[in-house]
Amino acid sequence: MKITFLGTGTSQGIPVITCSCAVCQSADHKDKRLRVSVLLETADKTIVIDSGPDFRYQMLRAGVKDLDAILFTHEHKDHIAGLDDIRPFNYLLKKNIDIYATERVQHALRREFSYIFSEIHYPGLPQIDLHTIGDEAFQVGENEIITLDIMHYKLPILGFRIGGFTYITDAKTIPDATVEKIKGTRVLVVNALQKEPHISHFTLDEAIAFAKKIDAETTYFTHISHNLGLHEHVEKDLPANIKLAYDGLTILSE
Repeated sequence: MKITFLGTGTSQGIPVITCSCAVCQSADHKDKRLRVSVLLETADKTIVIDSGPDFRYQMLRAGVKDLDAILFTHEHKDHIAGLDDIRPFNYLLKKNIDIYATERVQHALRREFSYIFSEIHYPGLPQIDLHTIGDEAFQVGENEIITLDIMHYKLPILGFRIGGFTYITDAKTIPDATVEKIKGTRVLVVNALQKEPHISHFTLDEAIAFAKKIDAETTYFTHISHNLGLHEHVEKDLPANIKLAYDGLTILSE
């Protein structure tokens, strides 16, 4: 499976021209982070996890020609706002896009994108097939996807494991039962927002501690705010098997 990080940042971490902090003014492309999302290209499917506000540009930037499914971790706007931009894939590929989400997230999608679900079918609207997911593993083509229960402060959200690859974002606490599902992962992706305490996200130290508990061959940190610091400075202080992900990074996993 080929994995491409479409975005590794947060709404807090988008460089703006008026900000004078070192990260926002950095010339290093690894410090230019769009909202968090990842592309999975398996033997038979092209899957995206979360489609935030930067989805259209991310897909263009990555040169993505196909899309079969989107998996949603939760309903916050920085994870769902780009759903409308599946339209070109509907048009070019002549197919609906499969959407996998919990019932609660589906309710949010129906509220935020009510026109997609309207009884009056307007030509050119996004064409989707909704699939309800929960605690049980599910299939996308030949791929078994294990859902992982995560707590984003008081909001239950999902992570996903596919084979030896595990993807978690927006975690603050992870139940022991979920840790058991993750064990044996070869490539772990998990959020590391900043060094200072935060109510709903892992700090850098919390993410490192979690990575050590799982002991994957390689761990990549994502959902990074500019408060974490410069990529070059942060990564050099990380343990040998832990790295900062960056937009455009491509890795392989079984």
